[in-house]
Amino acid sequence: MKLRELPSVNSILENMDLSAISAPRSYITELIRSELANIREMAIDGDIPGSREMIRERIQQNVLKSAERSLRQVINGTGIVLHTGLGRAPLSFRMMEQAIRRVTGYTNLELDLISGKRGERLSHISGLLNALADSEASLAVNNNAAAVLLALNTVAEGKEVIISRGQLVEIGGSFRIPEVIAKSGAILKEIGTTNRTHQKDYLNAVTSKTGAILFAHTSNYKIEGFTAEVAIATLAKLSRKKRIPLVADLGSGALFDMKEINLPSELVVSDVLKQGAHLVTFSGDKLPGGPQAGLVCGKKGIVKKLHDNPLYRALRCDKVTLALLEEVLRSYQDIPVMRQNLTYRLLRTSRRSLMTRAERILADLPKSVVKTLDITAEPSEVEAGSGSLPTETIESVALKFNCNTAKPTELAAAFRRQTPSVLGYISGNRFLIDMKAVLPSQTRKLTETIKRVAAEIV
Repeated sequence: MKLRELPSVNSILENMDLSAISAPRSYITELIRSELANIREMAIDGDIPGSREMIRERIQQNVLKSAERSLRQVINGTGIVLHTGLGRAPLSFRMMEQAIRRVTGYTNLELDLISGKRGERLSHISGLLNALADSEASLAVNNNAAAVLLALNTVAEGKEVIISRGQLVEIGGSFRIPEVIAKSGAILKEIGTTNRTHQKDYLNAVTSKTGAILFAHTSNYKIEGFTAEVAIATLAKLSRKKRIPLVADLGSGALFDMKEINLPSELVVSDVLKQGAHLVTFSGDKLPGGPQAGLVCGKKGIVKKLHDNPLYRALRCDKVTLALLEEVLRSYQDIPVMRQNLTYRLLRTSRRSLMTRAERILADLPKSVVKTLDITAEPSEVEAGSGSLPTETIESVALKFNCNTAKPTELAAAFRRQTPSVLGYISGNRFLIDMKAVLPSQTRKLTETIKRVAAEIV
């Protein structure tokens, strides 16, 4: 078939049942045009294999597939509970249901139902967050980068922000502290060296141009050996003496001691505030186990200045995020059990329990499937993820595929193609599915998916 014989956009549209596609007609039209453009590019010599009808059918099938909702549930077999690519902190169905029920239709986001006057949207979470962080005041914005940006813009715009060179961190997605400081309108004042910074470095850097001292917790890496860092308590004394705000960016934001659930220790928000930090910022979707948000806790006077900053309005959270945050903060009613907080349910699941689940999957699989894919359940070590608890591993269990009839990359691709997609990892030239972040409710689905992959491999 020649290029001029290709079906038109309208002829393809006329033969499609658009009622079966939940998408605007303009979007479907663009998908068809894109498919036709791809066919023209492939037709090097002007001839296209297949009849006009076959081409139309192929385009329609591709368009139907492309028009499907792209955001979907997956099975996280990477072992990383706080996986940035998979949405970081997992949210339980019950928690989502409770939140959505309260914001469906209209809700009293900024209305005081007692007085009938305009209310404050942060009132739905501030009491809970203040109690958990032992802070005078708090607020929430759309992520921790926004929280740091807002804090520095408020207290140090046009002035210098002192920070140790060893804390000029970069996290995933090219978020760099120096660039955030620059965007805030403040001026970066580096002190010390990469591995050693002393109190005298801070003292020598303070001038009339100083707007704030920034402590950035290096939560995604650790320097060991010949090192020195000034403690937050010491920085707090200096900041009080010089009347300069101390801002602590904790990143992960633990709201209680991780040792209570047998996890590696992490800086606790309330402890940092007690040591004298004026403001503490951290992520809602890391160790708190909630939705994407930047949480700020600290002194009432400074938090009010952040709230009054016009930039806050551009960064504030919507009703859905606030509803989810409220549910997550309420889940801290039974520390350290945390029954309603899915992040902690996964993090604290013992290796013994995970081995039991893995062995149950193997027992439920046909022996032929286990033999074909040569699957074994083996102890593994994982990380929490997203820069949280980075220097220590957590005990887990993984299903290891020792299959010789398919390459590990082929197995990984086969699992990603399934519904739901299963994300694993490759180590030692073997494909593995770690059980740490597989939801208990997903074990049956995982079992069925393994069967389908085995059928494809054969």
